[in-house]
Amino acid sequence: MTLHLFDSASRSVREFHPVRNGTASIYVCGPTPQGPPHIGHVRSALNYDVLRRWLTHAGLAVTLVRNVTDIDDKILTKAAQHDTPWWEWSARFERAFDEAYDTLGVLPATIAPRATGHVTQMVELMQRLIDRGHAYASAGDVYFSVCSYPEYGSLSGQKLDEVQQGESAGEGKRDGRDFTLWKGARPGEPSWPTPWGPGRPGWHLECSAMALTYLGSEFDIHGGGLDLVFPHHENELAQSRAAGDAFARFWMHNGLVGMAGEKMSKSLGNVVSIPALVEKYRPQELRYHLVAPHYRSTLEFSEAALEESVRAYQRVESFVHKVAARTGSVPPGEVGPEFTSAMDDDLGTPAALAAVHGTVRQGFTALDAGDDAGARAAAATVRAQTAVLGLDPLSERWSTSSDPAASGALDALVGAQLAARQEARANRDFATADAIRDRLLAAGITVEDTPDGPQWTFKDS
Repeated sequence: MTLHLFDSASRSVREFHPVRNGTASIYVCGPTPQGPPHIGHVRSALNYDVLRRWLTHAGLAVTLVRNVTDIDDKILTKAAQHDTPWWEWSARFERAFDEAYDTLGVLPATIAPRATGHVTQMVELMQRLIDRGHAYASAGDVYFSVCSYPEYGSLSGQKLDEVQQGESAGEGKRDGRDFTLWKGARPGEPSWPTPWGPGRPGWHLECSAMALTYLGSEFDIHGGGLDLVFPHHENELAQSRAAGDAFARFWMHNGLVGMAGEKMSKSLGNVVSIPALVEKYRPQELRYHLVAPHYRSTLEFSEAALEESVRAYQRVESFVHKVAARTGSVPPGEVGPEFTSAMDDDLGTPAALAAVHGTVRQGFTALDAGDDAGARAAAATVRAQTAVLGLDPLSERWSTSSDPAASGALDALVGAQLAARQEARANRDFATADAIRDRLLAAGITVEDTPDGPQWTFKDS
């Protein structure tokens, strides 16, 4: 295949070659379920969902591991504040993340391992690091010795004398730059037994252990948000390589979601929940909005921008439904060279969607000319392209009607109303034209006036 991806470690776009022919292995840092998911979390999952779909389209068997950090300082704090067992608190919001992913059409991970289920593997990894002189135990804690690994900082560009881990220094930490692999038991906290005493995992250790367990010592891609480059991914890379594992060939990082120039985060209080958004917008419209920008770009969230995405997706949807209503079922075709070139260029979804809309324009022109064969060919291409993005309007998930006869009848009825509206507008009878539009809207049908004439689509899924 000719896919090229930006690798954060080399800071360059490189051609993708899988470790094992015919397969692709991806590890994505998943949620720490301390609270409800917001669109920043879901954007990340969608970005790697598109990557997975494109690799599958290329004929590769994809294994995608997305972990759940189900034990963490923040989880313990939130659970205590709400007088709830930590495991109940974590499980509640893990379900909320799964529901959000499913709502927006994210394919289920091949496996979604929890940190607490892999303590044995973490102990084994720590022992390897201690045996190699890269880690040490002290007073029940286990630390990674940053100075023992000369390549530390290669991923993030951090200089060793400027490293700050952002964690408090334990009494037994030899160097303030060292990071915690294992936290010795604290009163009132859950703990698991280890050769160095009871305790619980450090954040960074768990991902290396789970990636090794399910993908082996070398795998293709490690993904996550840009905010994870340091310290999380830097520490993952250091401890894995120091233990003797090649680890990830590519490091991919998606851009963040912001509002009014701020990164979206719970601490800033500017989160936008998925349930709130899908009360106002259909899930496929929100998905379109989140995958349309390039995955490495920052997405500034605003309702105005989301409304633009809604109109753009509805235009695609309207075209495909019109062709299906006129010609019968439309099976997906080929994605076409422009779309392929865009996706192979570091998952260039903006250019890929430009190819989709170009095909839609050609298809509407064919419809207006009575060229059913041309319109049908265009719709088949659009179905294939949007399927890669998880947005196929005629897919089982997003289709409003799978019955061509019913679709045809509805198209004829709405078409008659639109013709009457056009006639009223031509006669400058705008009151009648507006009344027709309002009746259609009340029936759940929106009308958009475009250069190709009025287009309609369903407002509600």
